[in-house]
Amino acid sequence: MIGVPVVVRAVQKVSSTRGFAKAAPHVIPALDRAVHRLTRGKVLLSAQMLPGVILTSTGARSGRPRRTPLACMPEDDGRSWILVGSNFGRPGHPAWTHNLLAHPDAEVSWKGRDIPVTARLLEGEERAAVWKTALAFWPPYATYQARVEREIRLFRIVRRS
Repeated sequence: MIGVPVVVRAVQKVSSTRGFAKAAPHVIPALDRAVHRLTRGKVLLSAQMLPGVILTSTGARSGRPRRTPLACMPEDDGRSWILVGSNFGRPGHPAWTHNLLAHPDAEVSWKGRDIPVTARLLEGEERAAVWKTALAFWPPYATYQARVEREIRLFRIVRRS
């Protein structure tokens, strides 16, 4: 991993542990939401390591708005992002993925701007190609996938006109 800063490698190593998978889902989103709110949408703590968005989706069962801080992979055109439903390598799919399957129209807060988006679950060859890119982007995704029996869901979210 030539060119990857030591701090990033250390975070990748820690984020691949089972202990991180147990604690992170409770700590990181709460911190991200608080800092995001305090900075009026301009800062996400987790985005200091990876690009991030706050996804506002509609609850699959409740129909209520659900705000979830997520790492993302911005795509070249600046009009779309990839979201990885890794759930930190825990067994079940994260709730936000169920929400997007039930209600694909959502909103992301990206660099302080609220952007309406539509989500699409990636499958087949398209998913395989994006998965390779995701592994290059954040290698711990491979550890997460190896730890679970489910296939980690990948979504492309695209700005709505």
